[in-house]
Amino acid sequence: MDLYLWLKSLHVISIIAWMAGMLYLPRLFVYHCDATPGSAQSETFKVMERRLLKAIINPAMISSWIFGLWVAYEINAFSDGWFHAKLTLVLLMSGAHGYLAGRVKVFARDENTKPAKFYRILNEVPTVLMILIVILVIGKPF
Repeated sequence: MDLYLWLKSLHVISIIAWMAGMLYLPRLFVYHCDATPGSAQSETFKVMERRLLKAIINPAMISSWIFGLWVAYEINAFSDGWFHAKLTLVLLMSGAHGYLAGRVKVFARDENTKPAKFYRILNEVPTVLMILIVILVIGKPF
């Protein structure tokens, strides 16, 4: 297998891990909202959220960026319109990642004031971005 196919494979694997975490973390927040601060259940959620972020989501985002930019370089995508649109959406996904990372810290301090419904809605943001990104990458509409 040539370098391009290895890079593309590693990029897709990284994205799968990143999206799995981005879809699971807000769901943990939904359940965490129902836990009494300081309870054993709340403390368990804190550990789960922190480990998910540090061990899976952060490394997966970093590797997605590295392999994605490398793939883009290999196929000379930097001048393509679809790639600019994809890059914009990936920046938004990274922003959502940063926001979720901030919420992990808020929950860790028992300072969450947002209701579970907020996190149910927030859970849809990575899904919508992912759908749009896949359409751009597969369809290359412009």
